[in-house]
Amino acid sequence: QVQLVESGGGLVQAGGSLRLSCAASGRTFSMYAMGWFRQAPGKEREFVAAIRWTGGSTVYADSVKGRFTISRDTAKNTVYLQMTNLKPEDTAVYFCAAGGSIWSYNTWGQGTQVTVSS
Repeated sequence: QVQLVESGGGLVQAGGSLRLSCAASGRTFSMYAMGWFRQAPGKEREFVAAIRWTGGSTVYADSVKGRFTISRDTAKNTVYLQMTNLKPEDTAVYFCAAGGSIWSYNTWGQGTQVTVSS
């Protein structure tokens, strides 16, 4: 079993930047991919970005391409989401996830709030 703990959320003005971190522990050798999702009030959870643990290839939602960067540190079992040029519509609870494929996740973190003020 894998456990995930997110950190790095907060309040930022539009145009600003934040970096989210997600530390994995437990059976991390079973992870194939890690991803970031977000859920705004009254909306469904949506995919943001994902990275394959081996090789490091990445996938992004169109809404964040060119502004967000996902990366990982395999030595620290940590995945990051660098967010730049933040917009009010990026406001959401951001969740880290781990799973057996880049499109399938079975372990979720508790979430971290990101609020972007206009």
